[in-house]
Amino acid sequence: MDPAPVASFVNGTDSRAKTDEQLVEEAQTGDQLSYTTLVNRYWQRLVGYVRKLLPGSSDAEDIVQEAFVKAYVNLRSFNPDRRFSPWIYRITHNTLVDHVKTLKRQPLPFFDPDVLFPHPVAPDNPHEEVEIASVRKVLGEHFNELDPRYREPLILRYYEHLSYRDIAEVLRIPIGTVSIRIKRGLEKLRERLPNDLI
Repeated sequence: MDPAPVASFVNGTDSRAKTDEQLVEEAQTGDQLSYTTLVNRYWQRLVGYVRKLLPGSSDAEDIVQEAFVKAYVNLRSFNPDRRFSPWIYRITHNTLVDHVKTLKRQPLPFFDPDVLFPHPVAPDNPHEEVEIASVRKVLGEHFNELDPRYREPLILRYYEHLSYRDIAEVLRIPIGTVSIRIKRGLEKLRERLPNDLI
């Protein structure tokens, strides 16, 4: 269920003009409307993120709601000098992992060589914007065929538009690991395409 819409004006200022971090600072002083603005800003994005990782599940909204409750409880520990987006994605990721563990839907890997061994970071591709649409289309069609460790970085990059650095923060893995997982995920998708669309 969507959170109830709130007025755009918080503390006499148009809240749409405020950064996430400004809203967090206001929420840290007890301004609940500022936090509600953040919830409204991220609700649909996070529900979509969870649904992509748990296709067919009806638990996405519950997971996101729980993540926002956890974020609110820990709001005073958030440093507004950092970015809010990776922080709320990280909390949602952790809540999702806890949910999957509870349901025992799939075993979590014990050993992941991508994390253990360092990898160079691939430079940003200047033509990546052109590729996004085709990657999203192919990813949507072949999502369930991909190894879960490649799925989530691809979703965070191509659907949620997070930077490699933000993805590393969300998943708590080195940025080189993010780069290699995205590269390998794209290679796996290319194997499924007849005409090298990505």
